[in-house]
Amino acid sequence: MTKAEFCGLTLKDIDLEKRTINVNHQLQYVGNKGKYIEKTKTEAGTRVLPMSDEVYAAFKRVVQNRKKPKVEEMIDGYTGFLFLDRRGKPMMPYQWEKRFQHTVEKYNKIYRVQLPKITPHVCRHTFCTNAAKRGISVETLKYLMGHTDISVTSNVYTHLKLEDAQREMERLERVEKEMKKCAK
Repeated sequence: MTKAEFCGLTLKDIDLEKRTINVNHQLQYVGNKGKYIEKTKTEAGTRVLPMSDEVYAAFKRVVQNRKKPKVEEMIDGYTGFLFLDRRGKPMMPYQWEKRFQHTVEKYNKIYRVQLPKITPHVCRHTFCTNAAKRGISVETLKYLMGHTDISVTSNVYTHLKLEDAQREMERLERVEKEMKKCAK
């Protein structure tokens, strides 16, 4: 999901029983307009995402550890935002950018091998690429990413290389050999 979709998540959007995340809005901020909620960028952006075991555990911790603010901020009718800053206000996309930047800077001061610039959007690309490398279909990735056009998913978000193609060809050869064995 995008930073704005992530920041817009509320307690109502997380279904721990069904292990799903409902993505149907995003939290935005523009200086002269302030904070506001808007629909996802496209119809395809409105989706229900399944949670892996790891994601389920993380969201369960977030929900359990969320401190109830003295006053729940309401933005365009939405309350119960999952991710709050120190003042109990919903975290905005730029705050996540700053957190990532601060974490990378802190790491790079300590360790010799330096991390490159990492942003929430880089994590989105990395997720998509890793999922593609593990064999998730482009159609499924298109849905998970909230893309309207499959070419965006396949051309922009999946950074596959020669080694990935070689591994896939080797996998196909193994499958063919197994099928031949079974046919005998």
